[in-house]
Amino acid sequence: MGIRKLKPTTPGQRHKIIGAFDKVTKTTPEKSLVRGHNKTGGRNNTGKMTMRHIGGGHKKRYRFIDFKRTKDGIPATVKAIEYDPNRSARIALLYYVDGEKAYIVAPDGLEVGMTVMSGENAAPEVGNALPLAKIPVGTIVHNIELRPGQGGKMVRSAGVFAQLTSREAKYVVVRMPSGETRRILGACKATIGSVGNSDHALERSGKAGRTRWLGRKPRVRGVAMNPVDHPMGGGEGRASGGHPRSRKGLYSKGLKTRAPKKQSSKYIIERRKK
Repeated sequence: MGIRKLKPTTPGQRHKIIGAFDKVTKTTPEKSLVRGHNKTGGRNNTGKMTMRHIGGGHKKRYRFIDFKRTKDGIPATVKAIEYDPNRSARIALLYYVDGEKAYIVAPDGLEVGMTVMSGENAAPEVGNALPLAKIPVGTIVHNIELRPGQGGKMVRSAGVFAQLTSREAKYVVVRMPSGETRRILGACKATIGSVGNSDHALERSGKAGRTRWLGRKPRVRGVAMNPVDHPMGGGEGRASGGHPRSRKGLYSKGLKTRAPKKQSSKYIIERRKK
């Protein structure tokens, strides 16, 4: 998966770097795995704006992704690699031998025609989903469950991966993409390999309009507002605005927001790098 840098024929293309679609083999999604996807525009059920900077954007359809991988012992063939507008990673269309179809997040190295499988007896190869207890130490994984049968919740973005570093009784120790090291129950499933489309981090939109296509509206800086609108607003000239904080007055840039008595803290061995 590469990237495309365009020739500067217009101001919007001068800095534009977009992902290449050379690995995408199918342009229309599987009809049985798709539904309509309504936008909220940042409004709640009474029409009041509760989230700013949301609105517009291209129409999308939601693809149902199989994060649980519950069809243990049934092999599936990779029929296509597709684009998904709802996530940064590409998705792979699977055809199971029993006739069922499913989408999964496409890992790096997964090609059309390959066979993948899930379950305790699956080999630790790219695209296969196994319980963490059955995965060899040192293996690169993604789409990790936090509770058995819940479905993969972590490590699903383009290019990211976690590494299984050791075992502790019924737990395994996993190093997350953030640098955090934590224990996860060995019965939880994970998929072998790193998530594909790793060049996504190199993309640059090139113009404001491309950001609007994604449904993101312009964001006004707090220091550019009046004191009535933001704690950092007002002042003569270009005042810095004091300590960085949110519109509600909550400090940013260093304030810890994690609940001090959160239950899952006991599973974290080492916090993420700052």
